[in-house]
Amino acid sequence: MVEFSLWDILRNLLLAARWTFVLSLIAFIGGGLVGLALLVVRLTPAPWAQKLVAGYVQLFQGTPLLMQLFLAYFGIALFGINTSPWVAAALALTLYTSAFLTEIWRGCVAAIPKGQWEAAQSLAMNFGEQLRHVVLPQASRIAIAPTVGFLVQVIKGTALASVIGFVELTKASTMISNATFKPFVVYSCVALLYFALCFPISLYARKLERRMNDNRR
Repeated sequence: MVEFSLWDILRNLLLAARWTFVLSLIAFIGGGLVGLALLVVRLTPAPWAQKLVAGYVQLFQGTPLLMQLFLAYFGIALFGINTSPWVAAALALTLYTSAFLTEIWRGCVAAIPKGQWEAAQSLAMNFGEQLRHVVLPQASRIAIAPTVGFLVQVIKGTALASVIGFVELTKASTMISNATFKPFVVYSCVALLYFALCFPISLYARKLERRMNDNRR
């Protein structure tokens, strides 16, 4: 029987943690780009566009991420397209992230006083110019803290990608636990690694929030 040292376990978990980090980064950046596009559409005066984006947000916020991962992995195959756990996990997490970021950012835009819109209109700015030069720069300062804070949820959400065979930290921990017969040691290390990934981000988000509150005073 092969003996696995604590370093062997930790080393393999660290190798898997890099894929957790990469998947989180892809989902966060991709979700941010999609979310920004959806935000602009939702802010347009067209009622049908607002309802369409609102429906999109409700769909992804109102259904479990686990189900979304299954649909992305098995649903794409229905169209005759071979997909991998990598592609399915990245797609599902990107769409999931975009829905939440859209709603977070919409709340930040709603926090901008209506007088700012009216002032921009009085300068003969069109809708795009109002957003680009007046509203979004102010809303972005409000949005930084909750956006950074949501990254923690994205990192923890990557754990569910293990159900479709994506080998990230959680999936690797199950495989290592089965090989070493040391589940307590393995999952303790996994908990510490997730803590090491998420805690600094949470601290930074709180720091940004305090700084923003101090600037308002």
